[in-house]
Amino acid sequence: MFDLFVGIDWSGAKGTAHKGISVFCAQQGSAVPQKMHAPHGKAAFSRHDVADLLITLSSQARVLAGIDFAFAYPLDAAGHYFPGLAPEKQPQTAPQLWALIDRLNDAAPDYYGGLIWDDATYGPYYNAPAGRKGARFASRRRQTEEAAKSVKSPSPTFNCVGPAGVGTGSLAGMRLCHSLHHQLGDRLAIWPFTASDKAALTMVEIFPSYYFKQAGISPIKGAQAGADNLNHALAFFHSEPVAEDFTAHGPDHDDADALISAAALRAIESEPKCWDVPDCAKREGWIFGVNSAKTPS
Repeated sequence: MFDLFVGIDWSGAKGTAHKGISVFCAQQGSAVPQKMHAPHGKAAFSRHDVADLLITLSSQARVLAGIDFAFAYPLDAAGHYFPGLAPEKQPQTAPQLWALIDRLNDAAPDYYGGLIWDDATYGPYYNAPAGRKGARFASRRRQTEEAAKSVKSPSPTFNCVGPAGVGTGSLAGMRLCHSLHHQLGDRLAIWPFTASDKAALTMVEIFPSYYFKQAGISPIKGAQAGADNLNHALAFFHSEPVAEDFTAHGPDHDDADALISAAALRAIESEPKCWDVPDCAKREGWIFGVNSAKTPS
């Protein structure tokens, strides 16, 4: 289905240059994914740079891009993203949720999403930095996160604190989704929420630690970044190895996460079960490959 597979280790941090963002691309075949560098001689990507890169790559090839943030929030029993909030203030679809997040953070540069923590209506749902745990924060999980537990459990999506806190990156990511959704129109599919036969770019949610654990590598204290462990995981996903002197750069060895994600996307995208997910995923989202991909052998 695709010509190019892009693994992106994301960041929700403040600023416009993020050492924690890493991008690797894999062609069809088995060649080891290659690192993409920030444009114009910059030392690090901005989030807008990532958006521009995806637009450029998808103008040249059919691209499957995986990015490690939660594309939406868990639903409560009533089908709401924000339990207890008045129905008229509830986004009904993921694109409506992205639009809300973008509007509340419109004054922040480079898709940063942390302004929502100070919003009187929606801020109380987040565990925010500086000890600002909202009164309505709860450790709720989406069905995809529950399904992932048997391999590796992700952090709750409203948690924006600590190294495992996926919430800040997800806020920035939802702003990215909103922006690209409007820029590219039917040239973009954000799976499993939107679909288009004309899509040159398909974006999916990834969880790099899940792919390492599938391959038998525990991504703890940077263990996944060593060449031996990384090559073990790459072989699991039918990829050629990195050189013995390979160094995974980034504050959290982010290169390793982006690299294995590109290889995993390439290895599993042809499995029909990867795309067969529960109905709830059309509003909550789904981590690509969780409990649906055939295990590579």
